[in-house]
Amino acid sequence: MSSKITPLSGFPEWLPPQRLIEQEILGRVQRTFELYGFAPLETRAVEPLDQLLRKGETSKEVYVLRRLQADENDTSDDQLGLHFDLTVPFARFVLENAGKLQFPFRRYQIQKVWRGERPQEGRYREFYQADIDIVDRDTLPAHYEAEIPLVIGDALGGLPIPKVKIQVNNRKVLEGFYRGLGIESTEEVLRQVDKLDKIGPDQVAAILEKQGLSPQQTGRILALAEIQAPDSGFADRIKQLGVTDPLLDEGVEELARVMDTAVAEKPGLVVADLRIARGLDYYTGTVYETLLEGYERFGSISSGGRYDNLATSGKDVFPGVGISIGVTRLLAILFGRDALTASRSVPTAVLVAVTSEEERPRSVAAAAALRRNGVPTEVAPNAAKFGKQIRYAERRGIPFVWFPGEQDSVKDIRSGEQVDADAATWTPPQEDLRPIITGTV
Repeated sequence: MSSKITPLSGFPEWLPPQRLIEQEILGRVQRTFELYGFAPLETRAVEPLDQLLRKGETSKEVYVLRRLQADENDTSDDQLGLHFDLTVPFARFVLENAGKLQFPFRRYQIQKVWRGERPQEGRYREFYQADIDIVDRDTLPAHYEAEIPLVIGDALGGLPIPKVKIQVNNRKVLEGFYRGLGIESTEEVLRQVDKLDKIGPDQVAAILEKQGLSPQQTGRILALAEIQAPDSGFADRIKQLGVTDPLLDEGVEELARVMDTAVAEKPGLVVADLRIARGLDYYTGTVYETLLEGYERFGSISSGGRYDNLATSGKDVFPGVGISIGVTRLLAILFGRDALTASRSVPTAVLVAVTSEEERPRSVAAAAALRRNGVPTEVAPNAAKFGKQIRYAERRGIPFVWFPGEQDSVKDIRSGEQVDADAATWTPPQEDLRPIITGTV
């Protein structure tokens, strides 16, 4: 007796046309990362739990390993969990391989991660992330914090998706401002400010006042969070709030440098937004969140920041800065509104017709010649009438049908044009070689 098959919530499985779109987007992102000099890396799927849990409130997100047939005395897997992001395993990798790496080390990493949170639209338990990070030994120059949003602007700007806006802040601005207000527990305030978009300022203010902050302190915290600017003009608005602290000054200077670089290189890409906090505790400087125009209610599709203390071992310190694109999150949002389409559902550019089953070897030979020339090709499944073979190609979106014979010919079934051709040298127009991904927003 067979049981009913039902989907697993939070574990997406795309149909072939969607998977084609995903691969094309991943390829574009990868090529952009490499254009900026980032080297590829892949780390293992599991990490020790003490490493996964040592920074931030992440225990509820971690999937732990357990072997079904493990002996009750064998607890070797009990302290292992699937990674919930790629930054923590990357920091561990740097520590383990520091003697083999050249610093500053620039890496990109495109892998699946697992996070045990409640599934909802755009949020999954298993998903692809595409990360870049730059780490250095002892110190990391601040100019790298200005470079990160430029890379993401190029990676996402070349895709057929809505325009992106990268929101930038600096944790030093927030912590310095809170210190200037006389608040000692700045981490707890940061956690609450990070919830502003989810629960709104009134609820955040109520929580902060329950934790002992005065209405005056809470009012200034919310006033800071309201500041947005397309350039370094945010600094004057912070001064008007009348709060001073050396850490605040340092953060304002660093954030202004990021904004000045972005305005000079990619005007309109970046906005300073003083409500951006990022919930993970390992961020120490610049932080980023990226919104998709028209889809702001879904939150950030790419985020990250500067971290100074994540990769440390004894006297060795490797500060870094990085950002992650939530590829599955981005695609799920757009797939749900039919906002991305592929020109065909298969990679195939040419279907080689079969005259008869006895003549199939000739068709197979023609297909092999086309493939050697880099043309994605398949052979018709049976020797039906040519009209049926053409309709088979039409249903799959295959643009060309090849007819072997004494003189081979190829037909563009969209226009009806048919010409003589040699399988060893013919190629389709460049735009037909691969499926074309288009946005419909």
